[in-house]
Amino acid sequence: MVSFLRALPAVALVFGLAGTATAQEPGPETVVANVNGVEITLGHVLQARTSLPEQFQQMPMESLLEPLVNQLIDQTALMQSVDGTLTTAEEVALENGRRDFMANTALTRAAEAAVSEEAIAEAYAAFVTEFDGREPTPEFNASHIIVETEEEAQALRTQLDEGADFAELARENSTDGAAANGGSLGWFGMGAMVPEFEDAVIDMEVGEVAGPLQTQFGWHLVILNDTRMSTAPELEDVRDALVQNIQREAVEAEIARVTETAEITRNLDAIAPEAPEAE
Repeated sequence: MVSFLRALPAVALVFGLAGTATAQEPGPETVVANVNGVEITLGHVLQARTSLPEQFQQMPMESLLEPLVNQLIDQTALMQSVDGTLTTAEEVALENGRRDFMANTALTRAAEAAVSEEAIAEAYAAFVTEFDGREPTPEFNASHIIVETEEEAQALRTQLDEGADFAELARENSTDGAAANGGSLGWFGMGAMVPEFEDAVIDMEVGEVAGPLQTQFGWHLVILNDTRMSTAPELEDVRDALVQNIQREAVEAEIARVTETAEITRNLDAIAPEAPEAE
């Protein structure tokens, strides 16, 4: 595969070359190169840019223009070198590649068209109705300190019993990512934590400290900050999931729509029991 990384010089962009005050504003149809009569346009360049890794897409276009044009020139020349000489298998691969691209385009359009603030609001209302119909379950807000040994945990428990601040001890001693937030684990429901941890939290009173408590991850000290019964999350907390569901349903509906209205015949018996290999 030809890579645009062959060169990344800073070059003047076609959008504002010095001395071209009378030139027309370039657009997608502006020709930037020609290979044996095949034109490469600015539109081709801009599309090629979208396929770059994210870190390169963030680079200024004046740094990407020449490498991308060079890549498209290389690809066009290589394409022309095999034009008319593809094997049957290669022709089939080319056809399947186009089929795949066109199908994905159809599904992308359907998915994007389905998403609107109105659709999200309707999906959220349905979600809340379903959520409120469930049996409420307890949720817990807790913090913990986790260390490697029981001795370390017991020494920290002694400090807590003597009045040390839980969050400060967590920041100074806990070995997991929650340490930076004073050991806070936020809100969690039943089944979210390992059984030993959950069993301890269920039996605690708000403000109580438990431990040392051993789990597969180490030795814990736990403080229960608060409890509540489960409620439907806010819209912004589930927006991404709702959008994904809307798009998934739109994709499924579009596939059903086009296949139900298409004239389709299947002739699998013609190649059973063994299909020949493409050549």
